[in-house]
Amino acid sequence: MQISITNSTTRYGWGAIILHWLIALIFIGQFGLGFIMVRLTSQRTAFELIQLHKSFGFLLLGLIILRIAWRLGNAAPALPRSVGILERRAAPLAHLGLYAFQLALPLSGWALVSVSMLEIPSLPFNLFIMPNLPLAESDAAESFWASAHWYLAYAGMALVVLHVAAALRHHFQLRDGVLTRMITPSSEDSAE
Repeated sequence: MQISITNSTTRYGWGAIILHWLIALIFIGQFGLGFIMVRLTSQRTAFELIQLHKSFGFLLLGLIILRIAWRLGNAAPALPRSVGILERRAAPLAHLGLYAFQLALPLSGWALVSVSMLEIPSLPFNLFIMPNLPLAESDAAESFWASAHWYLAYAGMALVVLHVAAALRHHFQLRDGVLTRMITPSSEDSAE
């Protein structure tokens, strides 16, 4: 049995699995990093963590764009027959919401640093200077984007918590294999 990089009708392939877990790890890590960095008293440490936060934000943006492209080219496996009609309708909306928040968060962060009156360059992983978005700098714009980024972060994490709760419900209560197919990849010769 050879493991597949692409999805099958019943399981996700390595491509979707790796992108899913990598994005999940970065997304949750970014929330924790953001929470810590704004509460530090050391300006030097805060500056370093902010640059790291921005670096992972740009990486997250690239990965979620890749994930969406991958999803458009690889149909998601069908849900088990045991999944009810309400859940069948809610699942695609929840995934769309996750994609939207994962795009909106790094974009709002990029907008925030672009309009900041401090004009501190973004140096993703100290490799290059990321140009700012073509937005006018102002205190009002910075306040708006800071609030937007904060609200998006908490709403995005709430959606992640719901997503995790649904996955755990499928695994432990319904025992229908929905979670395991995002852990164990499809195989090229599996019978569908």
